[in-house]
Parts: sequence; structure tokens; C-alpha cells
Amino acid sequence: MQSVAVDLLNAIYEQDFSDCSYGFRPGRSQHQALDEVGKVMCARPTSWVLELDIKAYFDSIVRENLSEMVRRRVRDGSMLRLIGKWINVGAIDDGKLIMSETGTGQGQPISPLLANIYLHHILDQWFEEEVKPRLRGEAHEIRYADDAILCFQYREDAEKVLEVLPKRFAKFGLTLHPEKTRRIAFGRFAQGEAKKRGKKKPDTFDFLGFTHIGARSRQGKFTVHVKTIDKRLRRGLKSIADWCKEHRHDPVNEQQKTLNAKLRGHYQYYGRRTNHVSIHRFYREVCGIWKKWLNRRTRGNPLTWEKFYEILRQNPLLTPRITHA
Repeated sequence: MQSVAVDLLNAIYEQDFSDCSYGFRPGRSQHQALDEVGKVMCARPTSWVLELDIKAYFDSIVRENLSEMVRRRVRDGSMLRLIGKWINVGAIDDGKLIMSETGTGQGQPISPLLANIYLHHILDQWFEEEVKPRLRGEAHEIRYADDAILCFQYREDAEKVLEVLPKRFAKFGLTLHPEKTRRIAFGRFAQGEAKKRGKKKPDTFDFLGFTHIGARSRQGKFTVHVKTIDKRLRRGLKSIADWCKEHRHDPVNEQQKTLNAKLRGHYQYYGRRTNHVSIHRFYREVCGIWKKWLNRRTRGNPLTWEKFYEILRQNPLLTPRITHA
């Protein structure tokens, strides 16, 4: 029933949502948002970036505010009653029903859309209609669900917005993480800003699982390179290690099939053109993890690298590939 409601509401809100929003919308994806980062940084006069980090976003949504926002566009009483029930749903924990006054029930098909509606009013619409007309230079927003960056031409514009953002969010029950929400110099002139502050390298920022790094193309033009966030890489490898440990006694060909499925999924997301170093590292680490746990079942007959390479020859793992060129 919620899925049907999402289809109906999408027909309404797709007319309202801003182009800067990419999360949980029909025909939009994380990689489109990442592509937009490159376009804004390389093609527009952008020199400063604000990273936004909202503390426990889905659990902090004020339900009364969300309901009021929905009522602005939805007039049907039956639909509003259903949405009201879904917004105020409780959770079962250890056999007990727990009710809270904030947040939307995560895992519901309608929750991502409701979360998008909330940030559309709080951030997207406000930034486009009230903030940008008051700024000295260009400004751009790129958002995927609650993960967002704001890009500015001038430092003073970035500082003004950074000053008012916590107040704007607090008005709707949201809190920006004071350490993870920050302003950095990023763009063509970031190297000069870094030298002024006595830093060897310009700052980088994280967005949608990638660390974004300012670089130069072969023609000497400014460009943006990405690499897998170290924490994400370690988390992925730990997941592989846990699986190999648990399934080390399975037939080798079955292990190979599952590991290839995991590698394929990793390459499909992280296989961006400038991320080849990280995905090759992931492949090498996975090979080492697999060898380690295959070695644990040999009972005193060590699995040498020569023997392991023979296993790899017969049961090859999927080699790194660029899936987003």
C-alpha cells in the first residue's frame, strides 16, 4: 500500500523537487550526483565547499512539521490519514512496542520520500529562493538524501551560509555535526589557500562513499579525482573476511561464485574512472583474505602462494574494472 502511495506522491512532488536533489527519486542515482560534483567543480567558478553532516537525520524529523509540509500539497483526506499513521508508526523492540515523538520508521517504502520532502523544504527550497539571491557570487547545492554539499564562488558567501545553517536546521529539530560540518577551500585556487595556511596539500571532502581530491589533468586543467573512503574500504574488506571465515569449508567453486558476486557489486559502485588504485587494492586484499582462510583448512599442509595461484587459475576472481567511465 505504501508503494502505491509513493507512486502517487512522486507524480506530485517530482514537479516540486529541485534538480540538485538525487536521492530516492525516479531516474536519478548516486552516480549522477557524483557526476554533477565534477561538473560544478570543473565548469563553474567554485572555490569553497561546505560539507553538511546531519546527526541522526531520519530519527530527528519532527513529525508535526513533516505532516504540515505534506498537507501543503496533498488535499485528499484518506491519503493524509494513511500518511499520518505511517509517520507515527512505532517499533517493536524485545517484544515491546516503543513509540517516539520524532523520526520516520526506517525501512518503510515511504520513508525515503518523506525524508526528501522534509529536506526539500528545509534546505533545497530555502537555499534556492532565499539564500542564493543574497549572495555575492555563484552557489550550487548537490544532495543525495541527507548527504549534501554546498559549493560557493566566494569565501564570504560560504561563511555567511555556514553561520546561519545551524539555526535554520535547529528550527526544524535537526542538528548539524559541529566537527563534520565544515568549510574547505576546493577548486582551482585551493593550492594557494593551502600554502597560506602552511599546509602541503589542499583539503579534500567526502561525499557518497568517495573522497574527492583536487587534481590536474594531462592538459594542466583543474579536475576532480575520487578514491574510496578508507573507512568504507576497511568495512568492505572486514565483511569479506567474516564471510570467508564462516564459509572456509565450503567447496572452492562455491566460494568463488559468492566472492565474485561481492567483487562485482563493489566494482559496480566504486568503479569510477579515477578510482582504479582503490579498486585494485580491494581486489588484492580480497585475494589475500581468501588465501588466508583456505590455508586454515589444510591441516598442517600450508597453502603456498604457488598453490593458491593454481586455485585462482582454476577459479578466477573477478578482476577490477571501471564501470562508470
